[in-house]
Amino acid sequence: QLQLVESGGGLVQPGGSLRLSCAASRFTLTPYAIAWFRQAPGKEREGVSCIRPGGASANYADSVKGRFTISRDNAKNTVYLQMNNLKPEDTAIYYCAAPRGGCSENADIYPYWGQGTQVTVSS
Repeated sequence: QLQLVESGGGLVQPGGSLRLSCAASRFTLTPYAIAWFRQAPGKEREGVSCIRPGGASANYADSVKGRFTISRDNAKNTVYLQMNNLKPEDTAIYYCAAPRGGCSENADIYPYWGQGTQVTVSS
């Protein structure tokens, strides 16, 4: 079974940057679309971004467009989420996930999830 591991979270001041990583062991991520979701306390899990298997196409939530960039390095079997100009409302646990099919904003269709990494944006 595909196992995903996130890293790179932490505490950052507003306006700062972080880069999250999503890596897989034992299986290659190459044929999978990979999505990032986040969940803030008391809120539902929301889709942040998703990248297609080839890496040439990606989509973003309106709230992060222009600030976040998703990318993948198939040689390193890793997908990244570069987050710039972070805001307090970006504070959440960030998860990467893989669907059996294509990208979707519906978290219920994703069978494979990482354990999450905490991102806190605060001064």
